[in-house]
Amino acid sequence: MRRKRPVGRLRGSITAIVSAAAALTTVGLTTAQPATAEAATTTAASAVSAGQACTAADLGKRHPFIKTTEVVPTITHFKGWYVTQGTTGSHTVTTSTQTTISVSVGLNANIQGSFAVETLGDVGAALGLNVQVDYSSTSSVSDTVNWSFYQPGYYGVYKGTKKVTGTYGSLHCNRVQQGDGSWALKWIEGADTGSYTTYTALEEGAVRCEDKVPAGSIMRKAQDLLDCGSATATAEHPAGSVPSAKVDKARHDAEKAAKAEKSVKATASPAPAGTRAALNCQSDVYRIHVPGKPLNWSAPLLANDGIRLRTSNFTSAHLDNWRLCNVTERNGVLEATLWNWGNGGCATIPAGIANQEQAYLTTATCGEDDLQRFYIYRDVPGGSRIGLQNKYTGSMLGHDRYADGELICQYSSGRQDGTGTYDLVKV
Repeated sequence: MRRKRPVGRLRGSITAIVSAAAALTTVGLTTAQPATAEAATTTAASAVSAGQACTAADLGKRHPFIKTTEVVPTITHFKGWYVTQGTTGSHTVTTSTQTTISVSVGLNANIQGSFAVETLGDVGAALGLNVQVDYSSTSSVSDTVNWSFYQPGYYGVYKGTKKVTGTYGSLHCNRVQQGDGSWALKWIEGADTGSYTTYTALEEGAVRCEDKVPAGSIMRKAQDLLDCGSATATAEHPAGSVPSAKVDKARHDAEKAAKAEKSVKATASPAPAGTRAALNCQSDVYRIHVPGKPLNWSAPLLANDGIRLRTSNFTSAHLDNWRLCNVTERNGVLEATLWNWGNGGCATIPAGIANQEQAYLTTATCGEDDLQRFYIYRDVPGGSRIGLQNKYTGSMLGHDRYADGELICQYSSGRQDGTGTYDLVKV
């Protein structure tokens, strides 16, 4: 059963969410909030909101907002267990894995960087749930449950949680033309979107077919796996483990899906080697400066190096000269490839480290590749300030400290001290 639930304009402290999760007992979670399958749309509040004013220092920053959510009770481990007269009391039951849930946000399965943490924090605040906000995973192997059985009967012994999934977008500072023709800097919805997965605190327990439990709860999900009414559920059995047709089918389906996914990955054709793309470059040549300071972006001399902050004296071979190529514009945001005059390469995030926070920016043979495409957020007309975002990873570009030779890297939320804002200066 699914019902629509609007995501409120709520904003909670991530620290408070984590603390609350640690304090919440599984029994309290079950009784206070019976888990039901829920779907939600629209947005949750972030630190900023679309249409709110921003400044040039915000051009290199990024904030998430939640677009959709879905909450589904999920059984992670299960075992059918028969308790006969005289065998009641404490039992240690080894359950079998039904589902494994891993926390992820977009490309990032390790929850590196503040954007992923802020996204999951917003999810928890919007739903009023205590969700995992750092990387974790439910167990993928058999697990034990210790339980005291006071009555004979056929039980489903389980571990479970609420699996929370959905999609997010991001907010960026950019120029916006107002109704009177003037320009202002405001937070706008960016082009990048992604999906997330997380889950609530795990609970464990045991349930019989005749027990009355809340519809849509984790316990009800476990009861459904008992296959009540079947010969297995109604027949007399010795105490201990009893197979369930529904459990066997669920496990078989999960294993089949996992094997199919593994097979697709194993047989997928490798990506073709990069070939030089024919670029349509604008005639203007630019330097990308740190505002008010002499250092600017310089392409590497060596293939295995990255783009670094250098002075123009160091880059006399045009390594600090860039052209915008294959430029498009949508809702006031430019999308372009950055071609370097000095080495003929295009700015890119290396594919092997693209999912990592603070992966460095370098140049490579120009090709049709979203890792070489960048969104450019601009100051109002007359201003040269910009922020840059990689199209594939969604991360903003910036530097950790102002120093000669400092690498330009990607930061999922940008540099919140404003150091991800640059000057695009025509040479």
